[in-house]
Amino acid sequence: MARTGPQRYPGASTTYWYGTKYPGTPMESNVVVWHSTEGRTVPTYGGGASAPTLTAAPDFAAKRLVWYQHFDIDVSARALVNQPGGAETNTLNVIQVEVVGTCDPATHKKWTSTPHLYMPELPDWAIRDLAAFAKWANTQHGVPLTGAAFRAYPASYGATSVRMTAAKWAQFKGHCGHQHVPENDHGDPGAFPMPAILAAASAKPPAPPAPLTVEQRLTALETAVTKQGARLAALEKKGP
Repeated sequence: MARTGPQRYPGASTTYWYGTKYPGTPMESNVVVWHSTEGRTVPTYGGGASAPTLTAAPDFAAKRLVWYQHFDIDVSARALVNQPGGAETNTLNVIQVEVVGTCDPATHKKWTSTPHLYMPELPDWAIRDLAAFAKWANTQHGVPLTGAAFRAYPASYGATSVRMTAAKWAQFKGHCGHQHVPENDHGDPGAFPMPAILAAASAKPPAPPAPLTVEQRLTALETAVTKQGARLAALEKKGP
């Protein structure tokens, strides 16, 4: 299958690159599945055996996300359960992103004294950087800026009403979470702020100011000349 669009997210590090060890299946991505790592550092992913496409880790001092890419965008990653003979998950047009942090309120409470990302309460700078990725995936790979409804953890775990059927999964395009994928039971990333991320990704930059008309430029020039004349008159009146 021919792959279109850039295969590396700009600025992402390939320090933890697993595409050579696990070549994967070529595909044309039109879905982003979001995960939370449930840890505070970039996981080892079993040497790549269970790695996503990318990992986004917080840099709290710089207030930004640091991105690590593990596989090409249009090559299957390995962070989902994919049962033999069932629905295709990892290989069905999916970009997978792990966000370093937790969606579990119990873990969040336990980590109170340690800086970390809690998915239901992501800071503005994290939403900004996740939105930048969502916008890039849309413009470069056509992933729609639409998403499924996310459920808070732990109610998102297991066979819930938000878990897609194989048929619905096969037709889905846009943004969803590990909690939505069939054949899986994980509930991450919990109450992920997908609406805020997609709204930021969809926001249009402010339009540049309209150029001044001839009349406006003449008025501005007359005002400047008048002010300069008043200034010179005041200096002459003051004298040497």
